[in-house]
Parts: sequence; structure tokens; C-alpha cells
Amino acid sequence: MIVTERRLIAKKTDSIGVRSLIGNTGLIRMEKLFPENLIYGKMEMLNPAGSIKDRTSQFIIEESIHLGLINSETLIVESTSGNMGVGLAQICLYWGLKLKLIVDPYINKQTLQLLKAYGAEVEIIKVQDDSGSYLNGRIARVKEILETHPNAFWTRQYENPLNPLTHHLTIKEIVSQLESEPDYILVATSTCGTLMGFSDYAFQYLEKTKIIPVDSAGSIIFGGEPSKRLIPGFGASKAAHFLDESHLEMPQIIEEWESIVGCKKLLAREAILAGGSTGALVAAVEKMELEPDQSAVIIICDRGERYLDTIYSDDWIISNYGNQVFEKINQKVKDDLEEIGFRNSRY
Repeated sequence: MIVTERRLIAKKTDSIGVRSLIGNTGLIRMEKLFPENLIYGKMEMLNPAGSIKDRTSQFIIEESIHLGLINSETLIVESTSGNMGVGLAQICLYWGLKLKLIVDPYINKQTLQLLKAYGAEVEIIKVQDDSGSYLNGRIARVKEILETHPNAFWTRQYENPLNPLTHHLTIKEIVSQLESEPDYILVATSTCGTLMGFSDYAFQYLEKTKIIPVDSAGSIIFGGEPSKRLIPGFGASKAAHFLDESHLEMPQIIEEWESIVGCKKLLAREAILAGGSTGALVAAVEKMELEPDQSAVIIICDRGERYLDTIYSDDWIISNYGNQVFEKINQKVKDDLEEIGFRNSRY
């Protein structure tokens, strides 16, 4: 049965259940990958369901319980490419809530298995838009469910103001852990909830921290031309409701193959197996011209186990990008490792 007593949910320092482990993730200096710069990684992959979306899921669900928008008869509904779905599946299972997720064929096999293991009902839609994305089709299906189900509740990760508000706490943690403001924080885009939560907080409360959005080539968030993208949870084929560019630095646009290179370098040097959007942040940092005393933080968004059949699979890379790109990716990683005198038979 769902527990609705605010006193149980609102206590920030309690140790009630798995939900108490969400947030307060570690911050590490990545001195092997960036030996000449002060680059840190916020380890959001260490949240119990494996990504930064654990925070968003928990905050939206528990605040909505507080507001009386959710009860034991509610059907929670969301469109997801993966991590938000897993976060929702965990927190809904904890509170005894019914959950229906709308996904598409790009979802990773491991993520799909996780959703089902957590007990979520999963529906896969197969209608693409002109850019080859399924996002608009997923959202259309959510709206159909809302019209036909009398007690459905859409968490609306793409436009719920609780999404960015969640990440005021995330950036506060970063500043507290560093014991100072970083010069830069790089954030991968999708819903732009994390990005704008950081930006809003930095504008209001920090003096020097600059927020750099990192977007995928083929995403339209910053006005790019839409094209097919294969790495889930990074970029979008629809305008971001939250986006306000007035307090952001110039976005960095990263090709998908560069994201894969970033993931492989992070693994080879730091032994961190992370998802595709984190690889894009690694690639973006490498393009920056930082002074030795400047610091930057990247968000290590999720665990890489969910991508073993995709970005960490040679066969998948060759099948989707071709031999030429596959060889370029491996050569980039090999050159990077040889530069520091490291030999790995993998490359």
C-alpha cells in the first residue's frame, strides 16, 4: 500500500528504504584521463537504479504524492528512452504504484529487461517522425492513455517544473564537495531539466560557475538540423520546454562517434564504464582550452552496462556506423593510450 504521510517522505536525512540512497553521489578527480587539468566527475551512475534520473523520478513522484495528485489507484505514465523509466520503475515499485512506460525500438535490451524486472508495464511504439525519432509518437501515445484512463498521471519529464528544481540540490552537492565553485559544469542535454536546474541555481547563487550544454549532432534543441540518432537519452527531436539560453555558455555539439570515443577513453584510463552522454562530455572537455588552475565538472550520468550491446559492441558500431568509423574510433583511443605510454591489447 502506498504510504502518504508527508513526515516519512519529507525527511531529508532519514534512512528509509532504497530511496534514501538517491543523491549524495561521489565526486572524483579524473587525473588519469585529464592529468594536466582539474576535471571532476559527479558519479550519478552510483544512484541505486543507476542514473541521474533516479533523482528526478523520486522528486516528481514524492512531491506529487504530497500534493495529492497521486494515490494508490493512480496509473503513472511516462514516455522514456531509458533512464527516466528505470528511475520511475524503482520509485513506483517502492511506493506500490502502477506504472506504464512508453518506449521505442531504440531502447537498450538491458534497460528493457530492467524495466520489466522492476514490474513496470512497457509498451513499444513503432511510429517514427521525419527525423527518424520516435519521441513525438511516444508522447502522442501517452496522451491517448490520459484520455482513456480516468486516473492516469503523466510525470511529464519534458515540462514538469519539478524536473529542473530537482537539480538545485545536485549542483549544491557539487559546490559543497569541491568546497568552492567550479569554473565550468558540462551537462548533456535531453529534456534539459538537469541543464536548466543547474543554470537557474548558478545564476541565482553562484558567482563564477558557467554552465556549458553539450548536445548531440542531429538534435534540434539548439536549432540544429534533425537527423537520425542512435544513442538514447542524449539530444532530442523536439524543442526543449525548459530551455532558456540566456545564462548558458555556447553549446558544444558532439557527433555520436565522438561520444563512443569518450566512453572508451573514460573506461580505458579511469576504469569507469559509463553511458553515451557521459562520453560526449568527455569529448567536449577535450575541446576546451582550460587554464591549469581552472576546474570543470562533468556529470557521469549513468552506468555503461546498459550499453554493452550498443556503444561497447564492435558489431553494433560496425553495423550502424560502418567499418571506416569503427576504425577511426579505435585509432583515436589507441593514439590516446599510446600518448601516455599505456598498452592495451584491446586496441
